[in-house]
Amino acid sequence: MALVEATNDGTVRIITINRPDRRNAIDYETAELLQGAFASFDSDSDARVAVLAGAGGTFCAGADLVAIAGGTVNRLQEDGHGPLGPTRLQITKPTIAVIDGYAVAGGLELALWCDLRVMEEDAIVGVFCRRFGVPLVDGGTVRLPRIVGLGRALDMILTGRGVGAEEALAMGLVSRVVPTGQGLETAIALGRELASFPQTCLMNDRASTYEGLDFEFEEALRNEYRHGRISFAADGREGARHFEAGEGRHGAFDR
Repeated sequence: MALVEATNDGTVRIITINRPDRRNAIDYETAELLQGAFASFDSDSDARVAVLAGAGGTFCAGADLVAIAGGTVNRLQEDGHGPLGPTRLQITKPTIAVIDGYAVAGGLELALWCDLRVMEEDAIVGVFCRRFGVPLVDGGTVRLPRIVGLGRALDMILTGRGVGAEEALAMGLVSRVVPTGQGLETAIALGRELASFPQTCLMNDRASTYEGLDFEFEEALRNEYRHGRISFAADGREGARHFEAGEGRHGAFDR
């Protein structure tokens, strides 16, 4: 049985953590495989969007504390990839997490690493590792405040409480809430939608959004313009001709 499985739905790559007997908790080997799966996705020109899911009804329970207690410790170096694998990877294409069951501790950090999060209505997210003194070292203290704001992030980080789907949606932690059992289907459909758009523009706007977080305002505007010039040359003129021909009026996305 593969610990990490990768399948394709057209241009959507579905990457699944496959340790349901451990609630998809990630040990050293699984982290290495997950890192490799996303690096492979990013370098594959035929794959446009990645969906990250967990097998067996749970997204991910974080690091495998049983394995760590037994002496098999995840990678813990300051440089290189993260303890859970791809959490330091500066990927260039969109990623979507499917949160079902629990996305807690490092599992929440993996979901935060993705661009979009689809959450099933009975799922729970939280910093459950607070109870055991296990720190957030896969970007949780960095990404969570940027996504939900400092106050909400500190409430989750300091208390370790579980957060349900409706609250997660209200605070902007997740992008969609769907009925139980429909998370993967919804994420794949969303991935297909993203994959259908002109890709140079989509990836450049995505890159500008992330890069702008680290720039002063004026430099962020200049950086956006630099990306935009490339996008307009690749996609914009052709898109303008489609609009002139009558496509996409009144907000329609079909062509």
